[in-house]
This record gives sequence, C-alpha cells and structure tokens, in this order.
Amino acid sequence: MMQEHIRKDAAGAILFDAAASPQVEHDWFVPDYWRRRGDLTIQPGGRGGVAIIGRPSGEWVLRHYRRGGLVAAWIDDRYLWTGADRTRPFAEFRLLGEIDRLGLPGPKVVAARYCRRGLFYTADLITCRIANASTLAACLAAGRLDGALAAAVGTLVARFHRAGIRHADLNAHNVLVAADALYLIDFDRGRLQPPAPAWRQSNLRRLRRSLLKLGAAAQGEAAFDQALWQPLLEHYERTFNA
Repeated sequence: MMQEHIRKDAAGAILFDAAASPQVEHDWFVPDYWRRRGDLTIQPGGRGGVAIIGRPSGEWVLRHYRRGGLVAAWIDDRYLWTGADRTRPFAEFRLLGEIDRLGLPGPKVVAARYCRRGLFYTADLITCRIANASTLAACLAAGRLDGALAAAVGTLVARFHRAGIRHADLNAHNVLVAADALYLIDFDRGRLQPPAPAWRQSNLRRLRRSLLKLGAAAQGEAAFDQALWQPLLEHYERTFNA
C-alpha cells in the first residue's frame, strides 16, 4: 500500500511513495545525475525523448512536463502556480495511486516534483517502466493490430471508464501492449469523475482519430470499422455494462 510523503524545501516540493523509497532527492529528477552514474538511456518519443533510468529493481521513466502546441514556443515547460495540490505532477501522482488501488493496469508511480519560480512552476514525474511493452501505434505499424487486439483495447478502456478514470489524451501512443496485459499510460490532466456518456464517447472518438491518423484505415474506413472498430466497441460495451 502506498505511503504518501511530501518533502518541502526552498526549491519546491517532492511527493513520493515512502513504501517504495524512504527518501527522494532533487537529483533524482535531473537527467545528468543518472547520466554520470551510467544509468540513463534516452529513447525517441514524446517531447524531447523518453528518459529511462536503470535501477536494480527495474527501470524507471523520468518525465519533465513540457507544453505542446504554439504556446510551447513561449513558455515551454512553465505552468501557472495555483497551489501545490493543483500542480500537474501532484495531480497525476495521486491519480496513478488511485489507479493502482483500484487494480487497474497503469504505471506504478515513484515520485513527483515541482519547483516554484515566482508565478510559475516546472514539474517532473518518475514512474516505473512497464517492461517488454510496445505501444498500440507500434503494433499498428508492424501489422499486429487485428480484431482480437482491438477487442482487448476496448475491454481495457471500458475498465478505466467504468471506474471513472478519464484519460485526457487517449491515443494509440498511450496504450501499451505487453505479453501479460494491456496498459494505459500518461495520465497528465486525467481526472477521476462519474462515468458520464459525454466524456466517455469523447475519449473513444479521440482514440479512433488517432488510429485513423496512423493509417489504420489504409484499406478504407468501412474495412477499418468492420475489422477493428466494431470489435473494439463491442467489447467496450460488454465490459462497461457487465
């Protein structure tokens, strides 16, 4: 069971699971610290790559929060300060803790940090890496997305929706396919709320747009619907209404 602890100092604050580590230092959120130890690997993906940290108990993922879109050119990684509990890393840390408590397949959280600078703050998050997994986007590119996998994705999404977990960016890059299970990752701006039809359908439409954008309808949208989208929806509805 998670033991949530907060360490505050002049630089900001660190929120961490004391059951996983009794103490977390600011250095843990600095890629150069791990690079000097020979424990850091940068993989392509995301904004600026994915920082993988090698640990004896398993790999970690270090993510520095960065903005997307046009606003990124102006403020990049800064967010307006509205209180510690409303910072993006603390909110995601606690949502991931609730996902774990509910027994849903998401990444285990290690620690979150914000550093406040006047009216703004910067943010970081460390999670445990899900081993030997590929994104749904990679499976599609490799020709491995079939009706059975699409049905499993529908079941996965329905489990989160039934629990009231709203993913802010449900797309094919945030679904991981491992040998033992499927997982959802990247819960930045996610929420826990009653499972209203409006946001559930919006989530599904976002996933559909992602698959179409990545070429899932190369044989035509009608073929995509029959072979992939209908199995996904059927298993989504079956699981959500079970």
